[in-house]
Amino acid sequence: MQHGFARIGVAIPKVTVADCEKNLAEIKALVTKADAAMVDVLAFPELALTGATCGDLFFQSTLLEAAERALGDLITHTKGLRPLVAVGLPMMADAKIWNCVAVISDGTLLGLVPKTCAPDQTITYLFNQTIPISQELCFSCTDSPSLTVGIDGDKSDAAVLLNLAADPEQIGGAETRRSMIAHQSAQHKAIYVYAGTGTGESSTDAVFSGHGLIAENGHILLETQRFQPDSHLSYCDADIELLQKERCVNTSSTQLKNTPPDVRRIPFHLPAVTRPLVRTVSSTPHLPPGPVNGHCEEIFALQTAALRQRLDASRSKTAVLGISGGLDSTLALLVTANAYKVMGRNKSDILAITMPGFGTTARTHANAECLMKLLGVTTRDIPIEAACTQHFADIGHDPAICDTTYENAQARERTQILMDIANQTGGLVIGTGNLSEMALGWSTYGGDHMSMYAVSAGVPKTLVRKVTEWLAQSDRYTPELTETLQDILRTPVSPELLPTDAAGKNHQNTEAIIGPYELHDFFLYYVVRCGFSPAKIVCLAEAAFAGEYNRAAIIKWLEVFYRRFFAAQFKRSCTPDGPQVCAVSLSPRSGWQMPSDAAGDAWLRELERLK
Repeated sequence: MQHGFARIGVAIPKVTVADCEKNLAEIKALVTKADAAMVDVLAFPELALTGATCGDLFFQSTLLEAAERALGDLITHTKGLRPLVAVGLPMMADAKIWNCVAVISDGTLLGLVPKTCAPDQTITYLFNQTIPISQELCFSCTDSPSLTVGIDGDKSDAAVLLNLAADPEQIGGAETRRSMIAHQSAQHKAIYVYAGTGTGESSTDAVFSGHGLIAENGHILLETQRFQPDSHLSYCDADIELLQKERCVNTSSTQLKNTPPDVRRIPFHLPAVTRPLVRTVSSTPHLPPGPVNGHCEEIFALQTAALRQRLDASRSKTAVLGISGGLDSTLALLVTANAYKVMGRNKSDILAITMPGFGTTARTHANAECLMKLLGVTTRDIPIEAACTQHFADIGHDPAICDTTYENAQARERTQILMDIANQTGGLVIGTGNLSEMALGWSTYGGDHMSMYAVSAGVPKTLVRKVTEWLAQSDRYTPELTETLQDILRTPVSPELLPTDAAGKNHQNTEAIIGPYELHDFFLYYVVRCGFSPAKIVCLAEAAFAGEYNRAAIIKWLEVFYRRFFAAQFKRSCTPDGPQVCAVSLSPRSGWQMPSDAAGDAWLRELERLK
């Protein structure tokens, strides 16, 4: 498998009831198409070789013999073709007729899996060889051991579960089916494949839609159009590696706890291939599928609830925040104001403080003042230039040298002011940093790195923006406040720590220095949440940001991410409390744990090989 992806296909042939030769022709054509598409595992519907609506014809020897001949022809056809093929047919064994799934690979019948009333580990003699017949068969790829395939149920811990079905369609049935398939994939931490019989089946008493679905760990990856008049093939790339990691993390998985000891594993071979990714990759992986506004509302509610609890528990008389006119402090203030509203407390006990420095622009300062005024909080304006100039003199630093000392002194001066005012007023300093800054170490140690409660510590920068956009578009605030929020959203991200030019503009652009936050947040998810390799992350990023960033840019900024991520662990080891709201947490207590002196050289060497 390439980067841990297996290409899984659903093939829905046009059926001619009880005519195995015609059905075989349709099936062979679909297998050939699947081979051309480099499909690894291909599922056909239940009883596809005969049709599922034959009724008592299943007991006719003519039909059974025709099905067996068709199976033999199909086995021969698969010689030299890539896919592991699962196809349904009736088979006679042990003086009984079984509704079976035949599993075929490269000209070999690997096994027969009865759908119901299975014999217990029996064999039959077919095509001059002994064939195992059992529901407890698992097919394992010798080239990629993580790719294991099971049939219809939970008899094994297979990564891919195939459900070959012949369910009649009814009103509301499709939605129920989607929900069931998604649930099964989540329950088993597996790729769950549903192939339903369709066009050509008898409509004497029912209708069949040819519904095909592929779900991965609770999410639908692929869904075919129902009621298509002709045979059709659909496929997508499923992430087997992701499932393996999910199973490692989630030890409560049914398969991990209850794997039967008598499952028989049958090997099959898949040669390595290089192929483009056939998969939709979200550029915002921190957000689960669903309406973005709903997720933003939930993030805001989670932050509000977390802060409310901390304010209650600490018995704080005030909440103290530094307001810069940027996105992060804006969201922190909006959350704090909402928490006070929910608690029924007076917003005058929120102390919002602007602390203009050498790089503060008129635009951000004005937006900060407007935001504080319109929210009805207590405001203070404390310039820090004089204090920082005195500090430079005290430590013997030339203020004309605008280096790290110059920048960090301002951040630490601001934090000192906030902490001291909190002491004066019995308050709690609310941190304004976010998850992305924690990952990249984009904060001053002992400065904005520190607070008494970091309300956005679990929110990546891209979601800080989305939540603020959602708030600005809601009807929560006055038109004047909404316009202020819109202007804050339009303002380039900048720490504003370097001096402004003669026109009062600050040219310090954060994303020009460390890279686009949308890329870093994407990297963060797949590095921390999934543990993927640099090569796989580059592959995913190319799919997610096609047309926005080329491969060279992705590799460049991923290198920056790894360097900063490893170097910044010492800052994360002593971060203040803050709520986790997404799947990724960098809390040293309940989230990411890593030695501060761990080396990232292995990851960087892999990136070098990708260049």
